[in-house]
Amino acid sequence: MVPTIRPRITRAALEELYARLNRREFVHPDPLEVLYDYEDPLDREIVGLVAASLSYGRVKSILASVRSVLARMPSPAAFLAGASARELRDTFADFKHRFATGEELAVLLIGVKRVLERHGSLHAPFSAGLRDEHGTVVPALIAFTTELRRAAGGLDDHLLPSPERGSACKRLNLFLRWMVRRDEVDPGGWDAVPPAKLLVPLDVHMHRICRALGLTRRNQADLRTAVEATEGFKAFAPDDPVRYDFALTRLGIRPDTDLDAFLARWRLSG
Repeated sequence: MVPTIRPRITRAALEELYARLNRREFVHPDPLEVLYDYEDPLDREIVGLVAASLSYGRVKSILASVRSVLARMPSPAAFLAGASARELRDTFADFKHRFATGEELAVLLIGVKRVLERHGSLHAPFSAGLRDEHGTVVPALIAFTTELRRAAGGLDDHLLPSPERGSACKRLNLFLRWMVRRDEVDPGGWDAVPPAKLLVPLDVHMHRICRALGLTRRNQADLRTAVEATEGFKAFAPDDPVRYDFALTRLGIRPDTDLDAFLARWRLSG
């Protein structure tokens, strides 16, 4: 049972922040920016999954790695459709992003290729795993990652974690935010998935913000905490609880923002 949350912030404060920072001009540097080059939803979902999967470490390194992958597969959907498993392994043999090897990336893309062959898109199997009675995307995310792992013929938690083990799955929930929401920042495309079921992409930075705003009391940045924080955001945006994620995560990341100053100005006492 999710405990009652008493936020220490107002909707007006969050809306002001959203209006100020949730703008395309503030995306760079962020892995999200590479999605804007792809109008075709089939290309965009592949690019989004790759970009999200590699989104750990320094952002400059992330962007360089993602662009290195995309340079090798122009028109990603067409590239995967025409490439064999061996060709994928050869294409990315020398790829490296921190702990991720070219073999791991190739295995992930082999899984994506086979899922696309089976369903026609990544959107289709994910939305098929989501039921009206599901309060969040967690059951669909478990089904989706399970199918991708099986299709890949072996893939560990490194590039494709699963919420089954309690992970907050920050990168996958970030991918879902990009694909499901549609505003000036998030390009959308997965229209069959309701934004109301999304979870906050929770990492250490967002965990600190959520604790400071009274949206969670938990100390671990795990799945239970992501669910609790999301419930807190639903008090302000029940149909779109991830609405403020991008704007809030700019605080303390952009040189022209100050998280502590924001909290000092807007955080309610109590």
